[in-house]
Amino acid sequence: MKHRGRLSVALVAAVAVLATGCSGGGGATRDIAGSYTAKPAQTGTPKQGGTATVALTPGLSPNYIYPYPPAAANGTVIARGQLWRSLYRPSGEGDQVADAELSLAEPPVYSPDRKTVTITMKDYKWSNGKPVTADDVVFSLALLKAALAESLANWSFYTPGQFPDGVSAEATAPDTLTLKLRTAYNPSYLLSMLTLLYVLPSTEWNIAATGGPHLDYKQPKNARAIYRYLTKESESQATFAGNPLWQVVNGPYRLKSFDPTTGSFSLARNESYSGPGESRLDQIDFKAFTSAAAVLNQFKAGNLTVGTLDSSFAAQIGALKAEGYNVYGAPAPARLDALVINFANTVGNFDKVIAQPYVRKALQRLIDQQGYIASRGVYNGAASPNYSTAGTGSPYPPAFGDQPPYPYDPAVAEKLLADNGWKVVPNGSTTCERPGTGPGLCGAGIPRGQTISFTLASASSPAFVGARDVAFASAAKKLGIEVKVVTKSLNYMYANYGNTFAPATRNEWAMQDYGALYLAAGYPSSNTVFNTEGSFNLGSYRNAEVDKLIGASTFGADEKSLSAEVTALARDLPVLFLPAPHTLVVWKDTLSGPQSSFNALTSFLYTPELWYFHS
Repeated sequence: MKHRGRLSVALVAAVAVLATGCSGGGGATRDIAGSYTAKPAQTGTPKQGGTATVALTPGLSPNYIYPYPPAAANGTVIARGQLWRSLYRPSGEGDQVADAELSLAEPPVYSPDRKTVTITMKDYKWSNGKPVTADDVVFSLALLKAALAESLANWSFYTPGQFPDGVSAEATAPDTLTLKLRTAYNPSYLLSMLTLLYVLPSTEWNIAATGGPHLDYKQPKNARAIYRYLTKESESQATFAGNPLWQVVNGPYRLKSFDPTTGSFSLARNESYSGPGESRLDQIDFKAFTSAAAVLNQFKAGNLTVGTLDSSFAAQIGALKAEGYNVYGAPAPARLDALVINFANTVGNFDKVIAQPYVRKALQRLIDQQGYIASRGVYNGAASPNYSTAGTGSPYPPAFGDQPPYPYDPAVAEKLLADNGWKVVPNGSTTCERPGTGPGLCGAGIPRGQTISFTLASASSPAFVGARDVAFASAAKKLGIEVKVVTKSLNYMYANYGNTFAPATRNEWAMQDYGALYLAAGYPSSNTVFNTEGSFNLGSYRNAEVDKLIGASTFGADEKSLSAEVTALARDLPVLFLPAPHTLVVWKDTLSGPQSSFNALTSFLYTPELWYFHS
């Protein structure tokens, strides 16, 4: 993932657009929003065959093929859901964790104490004609544990003591898997973990060398040897399409070609696929792009069949429809856009300053969500307000409902600082005037004369990320707070800006905006993200009460406890909440399929086996 320097002049210009867009552009942006909210109906008589060309998310080209890349690889995996299916297919709907129809197994059945889980496999086949069995799931779990034995950073969803720790798996019949759990999980949470367990071919991949003997993967040392071999093979990008290992798949497609230079790749039909959908398309070509503008140009040229449109180009929706494209947009379920706070950054005493709840509340009140949404320089009307980790429209809403706990109000933000010991100097340098702890004082560790100045790392794509970050910095400056915005590529940020896996760079960023964080649709627990020991706790957030609430939503039987977790996080502000952009999905009107298959694209879940061309 590439590296880019300072914000461009275009982003600076976006601030000027924002100033006018909030007041004068509301009507135009509302009209744009109304142009894509209706779901196009499934239409036409299917034609067999054809090739669909799909635009990959700009800046996220794949570089790995084994489904569990080690942390050191900084891997983005090729078409994981099309080559190898997880035990349960993630859902693109906000009220479901898994897509029952597209999953490899029937729904789990629990014992009364929730510590024994019985799973019946469906009638799926590998591309070599062999059945997908419970032994394949046992093998896959063994390899996941082997990855964690090598390094706890090798699976970003891992929290010590939780899944897959304390989970044993046994194939009690070829089509029956029994899980024994040391600790009972909330069924929805466990299901969300099983949507991340990719099912791999146990009888073909249980080797530690090309042409080597088949090993008993139930022995941990053998599982680690197999894992090391598979990850080593996955380092050779030039052999992705030719290596026989990667041709044994259970998904609807197999890899046909891969371009190591660009990350573009092609998929061909898996003729042995036995799941839903008839794989009517012969081939799917995924094209890599470096910018959203390049994607738009290829749509206009008629060279793309499916892709997403950056909201900065929402005004182009009408023109795309006139060129024969469908456009549908909505906020993705359980999507969280936020400025991630680094509570461990010590530059300029940032850790001491940001530890004060009143500071976080003041900063949140500088974010004009409705203004950003209306602005033609930021979202162009293609977004929804969001103030919680559950995302918009969640079945587990916060207690305050749709009303923000800290609405946009710069005057209140200024008062919060002034009432807590700061001398606010608009457009200057706000300083701590009354150091110390207690009411009316700046807080622990903040000396007299302390300023508020920090670095915000901003993703180079999509365009609205940089625009909203510049707008936030502009609002902060008016309160005498210096926010230094620096642009980085997504891949660079993914590799370098997380205290759990890159602690050496913790002082390079005080906040970061990498776009979206997707929690599990249907059950958006913040486990691993905001609990103290969470493997994806990027900014070292700590709150003992939140830890208890996350524990209750993870291990308890009552799913409604998740709302208490969501409420507490929204009020404590481990991040600063931003509007949730609408993912704008674009596809040619000669292509169709179930509405759900295109709605899932708002979460970047691809189900091309359900698509077909028609006259």
